[in-house]
Amino acid sequence: MRLPALLILSFLTLSPALAADTRPNVLLMMADDLAATLQCFDYSQAKTPNLDALARRSVVFTRTYCQFPHCNPSRSSMMSGLRPNTTRVTNNEDNLYTNIPDVLTLPHHFRNNGYATARCGKIFHLGVPTGLESMDDPQAWDFGTPFKSELPYPLKRESSVKVKTGKKQGLPWQEIPGGDDQLVDGNFAKTAIEWLGKRDKSKPFFLAVGFHRPHMPLVAPAQYFDMYPLKNITLPEAPANDEADIPAPARNGAVPGYALESTPEQRRAAIRAYLACVSYVDAQAGRLLDAIKQMGLDDNTIIIFTSDHGWHLGEHGLWHKRSLFEECARVPFIMHTPGMQTGGKRSQSLVELLDVYPTLCELCGVPAPTHLQGLSLTPVLRDPAASIQDAAFTQARRGADAEFWGRTIRTARWRCTEWDEGKNGIELYDHDKDPQEYKNLANDPQHAKTLKELRARLAEKLPPIVK
Repeated sequence: MRLPALLILSFLTLSPALAADTRPNVLLMMADDLAATLQCFDYSQAKTPNLDALARRSVVFTRTYCQFPHCNPSRSSMMSGLRPNTTRVTNNEDNLYTNIPDVLTLPHHFRNNGYATARCGKIFHLGVPTGLESMDDPQAWDFGTPFKSELPYPLKRESSVKVKTGKKQGLPWQEIPGGDDQLVDGNFAKTAIEWLGKRDKSKPFFLAVGFHRPHMPLVAPAQYFDMYPLKNITLPEAPANDEADIPAPARNGAVPGYALESTPEQRRAAIRAYLACVSYVDAQAGRLLDAIKQMGLDDNTIIIFTSDHGWHLGEHGLWHKRSLFEECARVPFIMHTPGMQTGGKRSQSLVELLDVYPTLCELCGVPAPTHLQGLSLTPVLRDPAASIQDAAFTQARRGADAEFWGRTIRTARWRCTEWDEGKNGIELYDHDKDPQEYKNLANDPQHAKTLKELRARLAEKLPPIVK
């Protein structure tokens, strides 16, 4: 049996039987609709002490990108190790198992290889807050929490923040009384901790905990709203002409009711609510991390925290997902391995969510399936200054009827985006000079060579999706 990479790094020599018993556990925590809005990702408004503490003993990957900024497509890609133009899952109704009947997902593969597997919450797609649209892999889990509606919510607490509402109220939000377990994420953390205590201890475990928040509706216990005085919330700044050079498909699909015509005060209240939900998720992650430590599992557990895709909080006038701008394609990604010598380091290596599957296989001594389209991150875990790839790729559908198809490449310096292979718009942004992607350079002759090269890579890597 091939030894786990993390044990190789420790220069340990184990017999096959002993290695099988001591393979590392996996705790995968995944938030929903979470942009890189954590303090450890330099988002100063966020209060995320538990994830910040995890980051201080982990490698923080600052350039990690989803493959499709929509729940089901992103999760299907990450869990199968296949790009969306292979899975052909491009909306929440597409079924991965219909498109690829013999697909071998990450947790299913670990279960086949002797791991005790459990799911608490949303790992594969699950509609929020009703529990509909379940796309779970039933062969992946020894244990899975039942899908159930989160509705109705507890009575709304009278908020200290008074925001004048009208026809255009911005994003819906609600402060509720009571503790964390009033909402499903608290119960997911609680159930996961209970499962850890009752699990089959003769096997290593693969525990996946998927938090619903900060997915809308933006509901959290009142204590998390109280962490964010409205006066301290700031809106993103942008040039007055920011949207003038953005192609129509890149701006399409943002629902007018989502704060496009709301007041600045309403938009600040929406950001406050989003951050309250982020802090609520941080608290549930903290409960799990504390349990892992108290149970003596910390020395042999790989820990990952990430999200299915990013989200817009007013950048470029957008308040949702499904765009191909940095805020939506980029996700937070924190990874800790037992005994790692690089804890607290930050990596600018370009990473895709596709890379999770092969990385965990290598670290756990599980043979990687030959179909995987991502790369193992183990070289970067050893040396955060290393790089395993020079580009990350994301695809999207935009518009009320998903009539526009987009694809983007992100390199260390550039982002190049095409809509319908360029027929409905092209974007080029220089991240060295314009990290907020305010100035579209696609029509600048000085960058024609760069644009041509990047578009050629897009055409080669991401051919049009055939439905």
